[in-house]
Amino acid sequence: MTFKTLAPAKRLALLLALSLSAAWLAPAHADPRILAKVNGLPITEEDVADAMQDIGPGLPQKLDGPARAKYVLDYLIDLRLVAEKAKADKLDQGADFTRRLDYYHNKLAMESLLSQVGKSAATDDAARKAYDDAAKAQPPVEEIHARHILLPTEEEAKAALARVKAGEDFAKVATELSKDPAGDGGDLGWFTKDRMVPEFADAAFKLQPGQISDPVKSQFGWHIIKVEERRMRTFPPFEELKDQASRYVAQKAQSDLITSLHTTAKIERFDEAGNAVPDAPPSPPADAPAAPAPDDAKPKAP
Repeated sequence: MTFKTLAPAKRLALLLALSLSAAWLAPAHADPRILAKVNGLPITEEDVADAMQDIGPGLPQKLDGPARAKYVLDYLIDLRLVAEKAKADKLDQGADFTRRLDYYHNKLAMESLLSQVGKSAATDDAARKAYDDAAKAQPPVEEIHARHILLPTEEEAKAALARVKAGEDFAKVATELSKDPAGDGGDLGWFTKDRMVPEFADAAFKLQPGQISDPVKSQFGWHIIKVEERRMRTFPPFEELKDQASRYVAQKAQSDLITSLHTTAKIERFDEAGNAVPDAPPSPPADAPAAPAPDDAKPKAP
């Protein structure tokens, strides 16, 4: 599979991923420090930074600090030595080499342009506008922190409720009896009403903190619910989502550029039989920087 044969959405995702890999690099130093020489040719700090960008993600996490930098420098020394031998053997002069060199030249040119476009677009004002638009689309919503005891029959649920009403700790009874595999004293964390099945949600959101429900039947069994806390979940402040909003603005500007280039270019595609097929425009990025769901939110199966 080649880049051209990828579906438009996957192709755009790849383009954006490539652009982000170079989007926030620090500007080059005027006189980068020389770290080594191979047959008189220098290897600089900038060379190491470029190589780190390339091979760094694949290095073991435990290889960090000076050891990581030394590994990359050793890699560059080996790269120079092997490359010089390949050039001496004229392995850089074939058609395949020229084709691949053209690919990487185009890739670097693409990254440079998309990086420039993204940086220019991601101003503080643009990030703030993207944040404001997303915040308006997500008004405050009530959520509760609750526990439950899940049992297969109404009789078992009533017996559990009796123990709780007699003064036993709810979490203790849940740990002993509940059939919910999540365990942890029946703790469901914080959730909004739409994250639970209707029967459970309707009963839970009628309770105030400290109150315990009668047995409630859902498709999963019989529940005893205790509400611990209630609150209004508001959209996170701008400072928490500023980076996410900036990335969205940058990606949208890059996507818009690619779309505009598609509209002005003559692009021809061909199927396996050699017949022409219409070009499909690239897909846009995500609509907006949405508020992240709380880590303790649960799916619709309490």
